[in-house]
Amino acid sequence: MSVQKEMKEPIYYGDPATTRGISVFAQEFDQLFSYDEGDLGLTYSSACSSFCLWAPTAQEAELVIYDSWQGAAGSKYAMIRDIRGTWRATVDGDLDGKFYTYRVRLGEQWNEAADPYARAVGVNGDRGAILDLRKTDPERWTEDKPSFEDPVDAIIYELHLRDLSIHPASGMAHKGQYLALAEEGTRGPEGILTGLDHIADLGVTHVQLLPIYDYSTESVDETKLDEPHFNWGYDPKNYNAPEGSYATDPYVPGLRIQELKTMIQALHDRGLRVIMDVVYNHVYDGYRVNFTKLVPGYYLRYKQDGSLSNGSGCGNDVATERLMMSRFIVESVVYWAKEYHIDGFRFDLMGLMDVDTMRETRRRLDGIDPSIMTIGEGWMMGTELPMERLAHQKNASLMPGIGHFNDDFRDAIKGNIFLYDQPGFISGMMGLEPAIKAGIAGGIDFSPGIKQFAVEPQQNVNYVECHDNHTLWDKIVLSTEGETVTQRRSMHRLASAIVFMSQGIPFIHAGQEFMRTKDGVENSYKSSVEINRMDWELCAAHQEDVVYMKQLIELRKAHPAFRMRTAADIRNHLVFEKAPASAVAYTLRGHAGGDAAKHIYVLFNSNAEQTTVVLPQLGAWKTIFGADLTQELTGNKLTVNGIGTVVLTAK
Repeated sequence: MSVQKEMKEPIYYGDPATTRGISVFAQEFDQLFSYDEGDLGLTYSSACSSFCLWAPTAQEAELVIYDSWQGAAGSKYAMIRDIRGTWRATVDGDLDGKFYTYRVRLGEQWNEAADPYARAVGVNGDRGAILDLRKTDPERWTEDKPSFEDPVDAIIYELHLRDLSIHPASGMAHKGQYLALAEEGTRGPEGILTGLDHIADLGVTHVQLLPIYDYSTESVDETKLDEPHFNWGYDPKNYNAPEGSYATDPYVPGLRIQELKTMIQALHDRGLRVIMDVVYNHVYDGYRVNFTKLVPGYYLRYKQDGSLSNGSGCGNDVATERLMMSRFIVESVVYWAKEYHIDGFRFDLMGLMDVDTMRETRRRLDGIDPSIMTIGEGWMMGTELPMERLAHQKNASLMPGIGHFNDDFRDAIKGNIFLYDQPGFISGMMGLEPAIKAGIAGGIDFSPGIKQFAVEPQQNVNYVECHDNHTLWDKIVLSTEGETVTQRRSMHRLASAIVFMSQGIPFIHAGQEFMRTKDGVENSYKSSVEINRMDWELCAAHQEDVVYMKQLIELRKAHPAFRMRTAADIRNHLVFEKAPASAVAYTLRGHAGGDAAKHIYVLFNSNAEQTTVVLPQLGAWKTIFGADLTQELTGNKLTVNGIGTVVLTAK
């Protein structure tokens, strides 16, 4: 996530008489002025356009209509004060192609801002765009989605759109754009699959996209796309409109919408669902964002001294617990799910959001499609809201159906992400076996000493690499001084295997399948494209590792025992077996979801030397994965040689 410089500017809260003397910070403010009619923002038709703004602290409000995304004074229309802090205006005629903003008077000061509810915006997002959304639907735009039963069946592939295609050897025509991910038949060095074909061929089920909503101009200026630029996009500006820098022409407001939909349809047609990375915990700038200009003080959290709360580290925290902010978030998620057919949402710094908003989001999505996933970063972070109200891991029991990234499992596997030279289980750190077992069990309360935050496995997301921090390969390099490339490659493979053969939801970062490197850069949110891009030449050189990842995915899909639906099933069928230090072994015994007569034995071994384990007497064992490591398999004894994973089955 990007870090924004806090800009100290005065905030004017308006005349208290306008709000009957009730401060925006008071609980009574929501009781008096919260509005839930659901028609905020623009309602367009070819006959007229209606606008509804929530701005209870304003003495006056105006709608401004512009002919262009910039410059030229617009036509102003006085808005009429309505119930519970709302203002309304209707303009006759077809405004398709026009742009709009709101102006509010707070005391003697006039503030102008884009509509927070705008569903289309002009270049760089300073004005809302008026258009007929149905004209943005691509020629093929269906409600059909790939079949999907349970979150633990998901295999998530996290991707930054620009990373995918910008490499000169990507074989994609629409480099850095939405349409690149819709291209089929693309090939790279030595004829390897790239882009959509590569992702579909891996066998993943969900593509998780780093932010695709409109983000700050300070990150990427949409008028200067011919200049070098890059950003992850964790600095929200307009939550309900797509980012323009990924469009073929950011100056045409409807085009980015159409091209994003075209991309989503292409993914659905290839059997891939789409998860959207959403950042409702902070905004790009707490003083200049449209929320603050229209209703100063309401939408963000403040400390007792009047300064902005900054648990996010980005200069501000969104006050998700305030009714109108909470409703905005829920309605925004619902909008993306309905209008764009989004199949899941990943909540950035979810631990800064409140439990009630997350629960309501899950409830509303269940009403649309229960298979829509909700996962997030449930970190415990300091903010101006009590810990018992925040959506972090320790409150997972209050949020059924919402998954949390398992950072303890991640760090146990590869080493603490903040201590660069610290190794993990895969690289020889001793004493991490209990932490590895806790992740294998899906983060549930499995047994004394093996317990994490999850009530059910659907609440646990397993991963060893994501866009944040070092790639897995770079972390291994930093923490294994003097090791050979061959040994590091074995460690890398072992880490991925642990993710796929553990209970819960597996998650990988784009390029993890070919040992992606960012040349040691820890957080590349605004690094050059050369650091961030997916290196298709590296992919071509590591095709054996790509095949290895495919085999892991196939193995997980083939055996329901790796993706048990309930904590009770896990406790009934998972048994940890005896293993030497720096190794973890377990059996999945007669899982009812598969062949009741079949048992699975898994060994994760981080010993570089020969290792022997005694197998439980459950039948005749045979190797189905890791035969290259298996030195001897006779009776109830397995001997392996080197770092890696072996999987056996018995009937």
